[in-house]
Amino acid sequence: MITGSKIVLRDKRLADALNDYTWQADPELAWLDAAPPLSLTFQEYLPDYTSQIHYISSSRRQFAIETPEGRHIGNCVYYGIDEVKSEAELGIMIGDREYWGKGYGADAIAALLNYIFQTTRLRRVHLKTLETNLRAQKCFRKCGFTPCGHIVRDGFALMVMEISRRRWQTRQTTTPPPSTTSA
Repeated sequence: MITGSKIVLRDKRLADALNDYTWQADPELAWLDAAPPLSLTFQEYLPDYTSQIHYISSSRRQFAIETPEGRHIGNCVYYGIDEVKSEAELGIMIGDREYWGKGYGADAIAALLNYIFQTTRLRRVHLKTLETNLRAQKCFRKCGFTPCGHIVRDGFALMVMEISRRRWQTRQTTTPPPSTTSA
């Protein structure tokens, strides 16, 4: 388990499947994730989901985001782990709208970055977000990410943002945790 001040990151489990399915099928959440909404039935979705959570990969690490009381509110992942380039990509979704704009996403990102930079040799973490998703960009900037490019993928205009190990280390001694203000 990885803890933040507002969240706990834990391994995914089968009990998360219904929330994950619901969030991936939601048109607004899918759009924010620059993906089409899930069109499978839950019964069709479940076998692949079960395989994913039980398959251990050296290039991907996924977590459920929980409140300290145990409520599953979202997911985060770092993937595309490239030991040669010493980098990975980060993804996050707060699927439970009740927790939007209250600092839970920023706290999850901060906790995940702490974990990555304290337990791996990765030197860079990057992410992609919709150019129009200003709320997410504000959250990522609060966590130390800076814009480093723009791409178009599947018709979505995306901003690429990154944080280096060095920038993260500097922020550890000079910046208050991002969860102290709302994101």
